[in-house]
Amino acid sequence: MRYAISVGVSVVALLSLCVPISAAEEANAAVAAPQKPPELTQEEKAEKEARMACKAKICEIIATRDPVGEDVSCDIVKTRREEDIAKMLGGKISWPWGKAVCQSKLELARASLAKAMSEPQYEIIMPQQKVRCTLAQKDKDEPYVVEVTMSPKVKFNDGKATEAAISWGPASAPLLIYPLIYAGTGLDNSTNVLGPEVVRLVNGFATRNALR
Repeated sequence: MRYAISVGVSVVALLSLCVPISAAEEANAAVAAPQKPPELTQEEKAEKEARMACKAKICEIIATRDPVGEDVSCDIVKTRREEDIAKMLGGKISWPWGKAVCQSKLELARASLAKAMSEPQYEIIMPQQKVRCTLAQKDKDEPYVVEVTMSPKVKFNDGKATEAAISWGPASAPLLIYPLIYAGTGLDNSTNVLGPEVVRLVNGFATRNALR
């Protein structure tokens, strides 16, 4: 049981890579880590370009606070290498797989984001969204495929995020790892492990990158 919970925590960390505001993490990391990043593959470059295009849409809404226009709808893909995940976990939790590739469809109402930036108090409740992750197995060619739904919500005060929760829903995964996914998402639903991280990323996005 202890192993299941510990790996469950690592699964929560994995799923956090593809929460709807994950584009913010990328920009914040670039500022915090001046060392030369590893060379990206062609697939990783394409993923990054798509995320930056999505970030530009969100930043425009944050900067102008204009509720009139197209809603945000982006396909987000993020590949995280095994060594990056191990570093993110700080060596406290073992990572039993290889690289992870997570993808999701980000749907965000423009009017809601504009109101969150301009009204004294506002809560964004996003529609249910699906995250799909493939986890490379170190000793096999066929990766594990995990799918989980989520319904994120973020509370704002004076344009600043103050509370957040992801609210994970039903998941599908191979029988061997489903209990781990269940433990990880259940842990976050009951203790809101990722809530403070979502708040941090949202505020980092809004304050540091909105005008860039």
